[in-house]
Amino acid sequence: MCGIAGELRFDQAMADLHAVADMTRAQARRGPDGEGLFGLGNRAFGHRRLRIMDLSQRAHQPLIDNALGLGIVFNGAIYNHRELREELAAKGYRFASSGDTEVIVKAWHAWGPAALDRFAGMFAFALWERDSGVTHLVRDRLGIKPLYYAHTPQRLRFASTLPALLAGGDIDPTLDPVALHHYLSLHAVVPAPHTILQGVRKLPPATHMVVQPDGRTESRTWWRLDFSRDAADLARPFEDWRELTLSTLRDAVRRRTVADVPVGVLLSGGVDSSLITGLLAETGTPGLRTYAIGFETVGGEAGDEFQYSDLVASHFGTRHERMRVPAADLLAALPDAIGAMSEPMVSHDCVAFHLLSAAVARHSRVVQSGQGADEVFGGYHWYPPLAGNTDADGGVAAYRRGFFDRTHGEMGELLAPEWLADDPSGRFLAGHFAQGGAASAIDRALRLDTTVMLVEDPVKRVDNMTMAHGLEARVPFLDHELVALAARMPPHHKIAAGGKHVLKEAARQVIPAAVIDRPKGYFPVPALKYLRGPFLEYVRGCIGSERARSRGLYRAGVVEAMLDAPDRHITPLKGSKVWQIALLEAWLQTRGL
Repeated sequence: MCGIAGELRFDQAMADLHAVADMTRAQARRGPDGEGLFGLGNRAFGHRRLRIMDLSQRAHQPLIDNALGLGIVFNGAIYNHRELREELAAKGYRFASSGDTEVIVKAWHAWGPAALDRFAGMFAFALWERDSGVTHLVRDRLGIKPLYYAHTPQRLRFASTLPALLAGGDIDPTLDPVALHHYLSLHAVVPAPHTILQGVRKLPPATHMVVQPDGRTESRTWWRLDFSRDAADLARPFEDWRELTLSTLRDAVRRRTVADVPVGVLLSGGVDSSLITGLLAETGTPGLRTYAIGFETVGGEAGDEFQYSDLVASHFGTRHERMRVPAADLLAALPDAIGAMSEPMVSHDCVAFHLLSAAVARHSRVVQSGQGADEVFGGYHWYPPLAGNTDADGGVAAYRRGFFDRTHGEMGELLAPEWLADDPSGRFLAGHFAQGGAASAIDRALRLDTTVMLVEDPVKRVDNMTMAHGLEARVPFLDHELVALAARMPPHHKIAAGGKHVLKEAARQVIPAAVIDRPKGYFPVPALKYLRGPFLEYVRGCIGSERARSRGLYRAGVVEAMLDAPDRHITPLKGSKVWQIALLEAWLQTRGL
């Protein structure tokens, strides 16, 4: 796991190796184990390394294969690299390293872009052809690994984080009104290719962009999640779906043990992370480490779920560490957590993951985490109402009622007229629901949440917060074979009995029933939902600053009125609308914007 950067020039100028070095060093926390730079003419590339596979210098990047005329900077993990290595060796390829990076280069030479279909893992990489001058930018199927870029007629720069692009200089920092509408409507989600800044874009998941030497680009989506079902899928009994789910997840967890360092678990105490713990324990992982975090109770809402994480840790005999964070420590950690965000992320548990990652990184370099199960297996409350939806709009209005933080009318009451775009969030939703390959409203909602909302919130959150401490997080519920299996499954097997029914029934073969039959929980950080005392003062300081007022984003007096009664401004997803506004401003100020 690493950070990558680069610049491609289209105007006959030499690539700016100093700018690439600045972008690379801005990602030092993603890769604390080494730095590499390579420049030749109009192209330059940088890499920060976190050593997980092949701990030797043979796996140093940028990796240049002079015999094949290819080079690469790569962030991620190819879990089946050993199997691919054997196949390529049988074709006559020879390897100088034992890691996964060199396998990508050889596979690309052997199969071209079709190699992507063979990779099982999470990845973002830039691969360049020495002789043709073509560069390929690629992102994995479900966007687990990020890739940002800034494209002008003169050049294209890319990096693993948005702040790294800013560190390189000369980036348009103007706020994007469309992205602002998304941020305030979609629980801080800004779907690709947009980011909050007009000058920066991000490569969508499962995208392969070909960049020609003259700056022309062509992009294709190389993988799509298909929710269509054949007769066998529809006839398959629930018991078979349950066993397929467990066996495919078992393979996904085992696959993610591939590393030259020990693998631990972020154990919240919910079904998802508990099941991962149980399946990892089945593999015989020696000295399996698990980690949990909790916060103070605020407003009567508990700030930890230790009773369940302790139960699971005891049941499987893990080396368990839990940490309870006092409110004062949480407040003190906020600036660093915000600084670790590639984009503003409003979810309260960003700071939880940031603090937990700091503690975990003292003992582990790789962990598995339970993100994605709710989206893939239908665990959220807005799915059941969509199950029988036959509205003429295909379920658009019903989904909007359940998920959106604000109506477009509320946006008009909040935003200054010059910042109010013409409901781009509504258009995005309608456009996504109108795509083929999902025949029902609930399938359309599950597809949107798995391929967009999950990518831009929980997955990005975990990547940003863990990588800020040189910690690699792996997410078995986003194994592409498991996700494809769940998409083919009739939705009633997923949403029954309060959601994730098939997963819970599969889990009964592995983990204690008390964890499965508990009330649904989440990663709680109540101090950022019920703003009190110093937390409210922190928010006032962000929103009330001269820099915030000078942006002119909001109608006069509206935000000030919200500050007078923050508990009255809670989103349908139980987040704070006040915190959402403050977080955006804090992120902009942290970035010097």
